[in-house]
Amino acid sequence: MAKTITIGGDLTVNRLGFGAMRVAGPGIWGDPPDPSGARRLLRRVIELGIDFIDTADSYGPEVSERLIAEALYPYPEGLVIATKGGIVRPAAEKWVPDGRPAHLREACLASLRRLRLERIDLYQFHAIDPRVPLEESLGEIARLQSEGRIRHVGVSNFDIDELARARRIVEVVSVQNRYNVSDRSSDAVLAACERDGLVFIPWSPLSKAPRDGDAGARAALERWAVRRGVSFSQAATAWLLARSEAILPIPGTSSVEHLADNAAAASLRFTPKELSEIG
Repeated sequence: MAKTITIGGDLTVNRLGFGAMRVAGPGIWGDPPDPSGARRLLRRVIELGIDFIDTADSYGPEVSERLIAEALYPYPEGLVIATKGGIVRPAAEKWVPDGRPAHLREACLASLRRLRLERIDLYQFHAIDPRVPLEESLGEIARLQSEGRIRHVGVSNFDIDELARARRIVEVVSVQNRYNVSDRSSDAVLAACERDGLVFIPWSPLSKAPRDGDAGARAALERWAVRRGVSFSQAATAWLLARSEAILPIPGTSSVEHLADNAAAASLRFTPKELSEIG
């Protein structure tokens, strides 16, 4: 397993987590085709020594959180479950920000019930709602924290200026943004996390979306994977681990086989020359 990382000064976990988005059904909508298989997958996560699971109330919606509790409660000592609120799913293809304080309170309390927790270790504001001032949204999350319902607060899909605003409202311990070898648009946010001791949690580590700007870096990493005889998903996760000690990768899958493949990335190492070639 990878080295450890500490979240918020008091939560130390292995520096390779699990993203539980894909335990829900196709399109991250509804129940998975094989719910018992999804529960087996989640139990295997723990068996592999992974002790950080990231989810959100919008995954399913509600399905991922419910399956985590069904599979793992009562939770093993040391397991950290991070969830998110602030996006609603009115239809399978829709992801709509909702940062109203009343919604965030309702969402947090519902996540507590589904996860069978008295306090959420890391509660992340999933996305800024352009209709609601950031100060109002995070102000409500800060109130939930002061009530003891949230241990630590994180943010997701924030740029560097938004992160600075957020940190004036509440203590932020983590940022979860899109980041991979060919999309490094959050480099400034990552640098701020490195400087100030925040944890950076990258999502979409394998994306080939058109907005991914550096095709050359991806191609170099693909060549490295071929030379080492490993899958690209392993290489992409290993690159994130090597990129910065502030990064906590959370590769996700619906397959036990792919889970083992992802976990094996923690043992891969790059030479300085190899990292320089990838950029």
